[in-house]
Amino acid sequence: MTAATTVKSVSVEEANRRKLKQALVAYSFIAPNFIGFAIFTLGPIILAMIMAFMEWDGSNPWKFVGIQNFVTIFSDDRFMASLKNTVIYSIFTVPLTLIIALGLAILLNQKIKGRNFFRTVTFFPYVASLVAVAAVWNMLFTPAKGGVINQLLINIFHVPALKWAASPKTVLMTIIMFSIWKNMGYYMVIYLAGLQNINTELYEAAGLDGANVWQKFKYVTVPQLKPTTFFVIIMLTINCFKVYDIVYMLAGGSNGVINKSAIVLVYYIYEEAFRNWNLGIASAGSLVLFAIVLAITIIQFSGEKNYAND
Repeated sequence: MTAATTVKSVSVEEANRRKLKQALVAYSFIAPNFIGFAIFTLGPIILAMIMAFMEWDGSNPWKFVGIQNFVTIFSDDRFMASLKNTVIYSIFTVPLTLIIALGLAILLNQKIKGRNFFRTVTFFPYVASLVAVAAVWNMLFTPAKGGVINQLLINIFHVPALKWAASPKTVLMTIIMFSIWKNMGYYMVIYLAGLQNINTELYEAAGLDGANVWQKFKYVTVPQLKPTTFFVIIMLTINCFKVYDIVYMLAGGSNGVINKSAIVLVYYIYEEAFRNWNLGIASAGSLVLFAIVLAITIIQFSGEKNYAND
């Protein structure tokens, strides 16, 4: 072996050691986050997928039951009611929140007096404590005739007082209204960011071509906001399917028990896991929820991709 070959071999080994050292330093930075993710997120997901095919009450040994848990939940009226309510809640909440948030964003993107104040007021319910705003909401929509909203319905619109969250007929409508009111400010801010990134020259060019306000909105604003709208739809859909806290605060009552007219999927999973201790049933419900959200997300991404290619 020549001296040149020896030097070259030593140089290669030194370079490999240097690369390994750099890689270890890089991995050391991401290791804490990855370890936390593995312990508190990835691990429970894998465990839930396994447990969905098991029978376990938290104390006795696991028992493999195959797909029996899925057969059980799909024959359970309470699960089917939770699935139905979640779908209805999402169907109404997603488009209404999107439309209201976009309308508010367009309005508050104009140069109007007190614009910053109204932006803050609209965004405040999103950052406010859910417990506090739910308590205020329940006071306003109290079933008694002394409630503020019921007084308005009786004295101004001459409509009989409603029971709102206390009635099986109106509880889901009340939850939808509350969700829209609480979350519209967040999505308004997202739309405001999207509107401010639109090139104003596009509106000027459309104006020169004789476009009116509606035509500018249809042919300039909507296409330019397509990525923002896609993001909002994805986030709204996922958040609607995993809703729990709002339902619990408005319809849970003093003992936290929710009837079939208001129960949603996540609450059903919680109830089976931590009230009835049917952890296999709860895991099966979680897997069904995961499959639904994954399917909807894939469909939405496919639609976005096809739209972009047209």
